[in-house]
Amino acid sequence: MSDGGVHIDLLRHGETVGGTRFRGSLDDPLTDEGIRQMECAVANAGPWDEIVTSPLSRCAAFAESLALKLRVPLAIDERLREIHFGDWEGCSYAELIATAPLALTRFLGDPLRHPPPGAESVQAFRERTLDALRDRLKANNLGSRQLLVTHGGVIRVMLCHARQWPLARLLEIDVPHASLHSLCGSGQRCEEVRP
Repeated sequence: MSDGGVHIDLLRHGETVGGTRFRGSLDDPLTDEGIRQMECAVANAGPWDEIVTSPLSRCAAFAESLALKLRVPLAIDERLREIHFGDWEGCSYAELIATAPLALTRFLGDPLRHPPPGAESVQAFRERTLDALRDRLKANNLGSRQLLVTHGGVIRVMLCHARQWPLARLLEIDVPHASLHSLCGSGQRCEEVRP
């Protein structure tokens, strides 16, 4: 991509209170370690012209603090929320292995065809996530550098799109807590920027 495109850094939230689980729409805050992880992730990154965040506190609290510190505008975008896991909201892998092992195995093997009961569809999640990305890549943002503070699922969808991978490969993308990923693009196109 040319230097006139939009540079977007994607930051996943850090460790959250309650440990690893299908958190989805639950609004659990970061642990002290989670805050430290995110501070380390952005220490040598940027600069950014704008920070855009999911409304959930595990993203928004850090994004607000960082925007104040850096004196850059902050926007909240509802479309950057994590996928809703339906009946699995708040469940750990161990709990699901004990109560719904076949459903969990099917979901991990093919999340498009085997979503959790009552969950947001992966296709609907993809559309709202990519709508948010397209808005960030619009012409009026050309030349800007933006930080999106969001969730693992959102980042996977955006990276899948940038890599031109089928959505079925979504869970192949590793997005650890407080990991930073970069995209560059304009209009409908974007590509991943590798370090």
